Amino acid sequence: MSIITRFKDIMASNINALLDRAENPEKMIDQYLRNLNSDLGKVKAETASVMAEEQRSKRVLDECQEDVEKMELYAMRALEEGNENDARKFLERKAALATKHSELQTAYELAYSNSHQMKQMHDKLVSDIGELESRREMLKAKWAVAKTQERMNKLGSSAGQSGDSLSAFERMEEKVNRALDEANAMAELNAGPKDEIAELTAKYDKPGNTVEDELAALKARMNNSK
Repeated sequence: MSIITRFKDIMASNINALLDRAENPEKMIDQYLRNLNSDLGKVKAETASVMAEEQRSKRVLDECQEDVEKMELYAMRALEEGNENDARKFLERKAALATKHSELQTAYELAYSNSHQMKQMHDKLVSDIGELESRREMLKAKWAVAKTQERMNKLGSSAGQSGDSLSAFERMEEKVNRALDEANAMAELNAGPKDEIAELTAKYDKPGNTVEDELAALKARMNNSK
């Protein structure tokens, strides 16, 4: 049957191998589940048809077997009543039914084999779908963790690059500070020698108390005006 040939790969499918080859297991498992459910619908319909054919073949075979036994019974009754000619006719019909029974037996065995194979494929598909359904969330969770780790690895790489940038900034800052120190040193050199006497006298000069002086002058002017 074409349906059996068409679904041979279902019987030999290896879910783990399919997932191992997938670049994106999360999408792969959803797609595989959709495919399996589609196949299951086809297999279920075909299995029901094949099983019905098996039952019909069995029923026809049983009916033929009953007819064979019935002809033998009638032949025995005819002989009991001394009607050998009638018995012969019944046995001739029995022989014809026996030939038909042999053909029906062959047809039934084929129908049984087909039904058994279809039932196996149906059960295999149901089992595969059940396994995938139970593993889907676990696989998706693992895939999400893997993607998160991948993003963290990229961020770690960026952090390393920012460290290089910081190091370069520190080198530039050191260069600027060195240039500033050199400029201050040059300004000091350009200022010329200092007057040591001026600095020494300033050390001993005491600044006048201008507030007290102004207060005394103000009092003197007031006394003079009286």
